[in-house]
Amino acid sequence: MTAASASAAPAQPGLARRLGLLDATVLGLGAMIGAGIFAVMPAAARAAGGGLLIGLAIAAVVAFCNATASAQLAARYPSSGGSYLYGRERLGEWPGFLAGWSLVIGKTASCAAMALTFAAYAVPVAWQRPVAALAVVALAVVGCLGVTRTARLARVIITVVLAVIALVLVAGLVAGGPSAGTGPVAGVVDTTPYGVLQSAGLLFFAFAGYARIATMGEEVRDPARTIPRAILLALGGALVVYALVAVTLLGVLGEARLAGSTAPLADVVRDAGWAWAVPVVAVGAAAACLGALL
Repeated sequence: MTAASASAAPAQPGLARRLGLLDATVLGLGAMIGAGIFAVMPAAARAAGGGLLIGLAIAAVVAFCNATASAQLAARYPSSGGSYLYGRERLGEWPGFLAGWSLVIGKTASCAAMALTFAAYAVPVAWQRPVAALAVVALAVVGCLGVTRTARLARVIITVVLAVIALVLVAGLVAGGPSAGTGPVAGVVDTTPYGVLQSAGLLFFAFAGYARIATMGEEVRDPARTIPRAILLALGGALVVYALVAVTLLGVLGEARLAGSTAPLADVVRDAGWAWAVPVVAVGAAAACLGALL
C-alpha cells in the first residue's frame, strides 16, 4: 500500500466528543449518589455500630485508590471501553475479555436492582416490575438519542437529588440530637473490626459509580485531562455528601435507631416535624435511582 492510498483510507468511525468536565462530573455524581444513600446506611450501622464513620472513611480510601488508578488508565488510554480496554491493553486479550464481561454482568445486576428500587419508591407493589422494566427502556431510549441529552437529564436528576439531601440536612439541624436512638434495637451489634470492615464493603458500593466516567473516553473533549479530573471531582463530591448524611443520621437518629430504620432520611424529616417532606424524600430517592441507571 502506498503512502497516498494509506492517507486516502477512511478514518475509523468514533463517537462525538460533546461532553465537557461538568457533564462528565455530573454523570459520575449521578451514578454514585444513587439509591445507596437512601438505603445503605441502616445496613452499615447494623454492621459497624458506632464505627459507621470509620467504615465510611475506609470505603473512601479504597475508592480513592481505585479511582486514581482508573484516572491514570483513562489518561493513558482515552478511548471507550473502560475496564475491558484497560485489561486488554495492559494484560492481554483474555484478561480484557474477562474484565469486560465482569463489567457487563455487574452493571446488568446493578441496573436491575436500581430499577426495582425506583419502582418500589414510585408505585404500589403490583406495578413495580412493569414500571422497573419501563424505566430501563425509557432511559435506554434517552441514551440512544445522544450523550448530550443524557447529560442534560443527569443535570436535572442530580439537582433534584441534591436539593432533597439539602432538605434532609436542614431538617437534621432542626430536629437536633437523638430522642429515641439510645435504646437497644434487635440486630444492633457492638463495634468490632470485622463489623467496621463489613460496613466499609457496603459503603464502597456507593462510590463505584466513578467507573461510569471511565467508559466515556470517546465522548468527552480532551479525555486525557477531562476524565481523571471528572473522576476525582465526582468522588470528592460524593464523599462530602455521604459524610454529611452519615453525620446527620447518627446525630438525629442515633446508631441504634438508624440500624433499625427502613427509611432513615424520611425519619429525619419526620423528627423535625416536617411530615410534608416525607413524600419529597421518596421523590428524591426515586430520582437518585434514575440517575444511577443513566
